[in-house]
Amino acid sequence: MLNKEKTNRRAWVISGPSGSGKTTLCEALLKDAFWRKRLAKSVSYTTRPLRSGEKEGRDYRHISEEKFLKLKRDGGFYESEKIFGSYYGTPKKAFLDAKREGKDLLLSIDVKGARSLRKSLGKDAVSIFVLPPGLKVLQQRLRHRSTEGKKDIEKRLRRVKIELSFMKDYDYIVVNDDLKVALAKLKSILTAKQCEGTYVLRTIGKAYR
Repeated sequence: MLNKEKTNRRAWVISGPSGSGKTTLCEALLKDAFWRKRLAKSVSYTTRPLRSGEKEGRDYRHISEEKFLKLKRDGGFYESEKIFGSYYGTPKKAFLDAKREGKDLLLSIDVKGARSLRKSLGKDAVSIFVLPPGLKVLQQRLRHRSTEGKKDIEKRLRRVKIELSFMKDYDYIVVNDDLKVALAKLKSILTAKQCEGTYVLRTIGKAYR
């Protein structure tokens, strides 16, 4: 379990169904001149093949199943899960690197992985669920993905019901109907949480002693 007293940084945990736009929102946030100086992106490890349009090390770190399972046995992940036949995991190194840089960690992860992190980090994890405006819109977004086959889309749509059942456990819910509006809401959440008294005192309070 992560030692909360030694972390002194926040983890922004972003989740949502495939097609909700959570990855796009995270990418837009990291392009923002203000937030890219304050956030470090956690790049998950996965055993699935590299998809069209993805860049190794930016979207995921692709490794063999053998290497993944070895990392898991060695305690290299805070959480890991097998989804649609492939493994995904959040590396512990991401937290250490973010802390060393004096940044908070931004994670775009599955609902079950998010639950594990919230349990480990407590109040140091701020969870945000990205919700599409409706199931029909979600279906359309998945069908327009060139990387998704028909069978894969059907699997993901079945998984949506499971993912939505976790929604009530999140601190915030952002409906992504309009990307600019959703991004503005996401920034507002981050800004408000950064101004919480307990967080400010924990992170920079020593400068005033």
